[in-house]
Amino acid sequence: MAVPEALAGLTAIPGVGTAAQLSPGSGSPELLTVLPPLARLLPEGGLRRGSTIAVGGAMSLVLALLAAATRDGSWAAVTALPELGLAAAAELGVDLERLALVPHPGAELTGVLSALVDGFDLVVLGPVAVQPQLARRLAGRVRNRGTVLLTVGPWPGADLELRVSDRRWQGLTQDGYGHLRTREVVATSRGRGAAARPSSVRLQLPGPGGGIAGSEPPERRLAEVAG
Repeated sequence: MAVPEALAGLTAIPGVGTAAQLSPGSGSPELLTVLPPLARLLPEGGLRRGSTIAVGGAMSLVLALLAAATRDGSWAAVTALPELGLAAAAELGVDLERLALVPHPGAELTGVLSALVDGFDLVVLGPVAVQPQLARRLAGRVRNRGTVLLTVGPWPGADLELRVSDRRWQGLTQDGYGHLRTREVVATSRGRGAAARPSSVRLQLPGPGGGIAGSEPPERRLAEVAG
């Protein structure tokens, strides 16, 4: 089924609208919520509608950013990510009932992306190269529609850049025994305006149970494994 036809079927469901129909003036929140451990990374504590956010270093962070918004009723779409793990998305809290997948947009990437921006609250774009001129045009569409665009990798002129670094697995004892339990990372955000000053937070990604959690200092008896 073509993307426009799929969107038409979706919006025919009672109570479901497109991102273009949502605006702060009609009661739609200007910010989409995020899980509490992620709020410090975002200048306003949530995902601002109409913004473009480039995420590097961990696909799990992209999925975690979708979790609270989809749980609260927003719709998300993912394109150009055929390797996306739905089990991992569910563990991180994404509501799969509100997630649409377009794994292989092919040569029609621009058209597919434009249609998704028109029809969903959040759109995730896989690691594809986009020319600056096209990026500016798509960013303008994102602003006009009130969508949040999350890109896996760099995006020319992104409003905010998030990056994960300093990955360390926890769970092994000093002699190399045990089980890997959690992965500690440092997530850093930097952008324009209020986000010009970098902000960093240490996270467990994944944390206990596969979700995301704020990180506590590791116990001394546990060994750290980089990677």
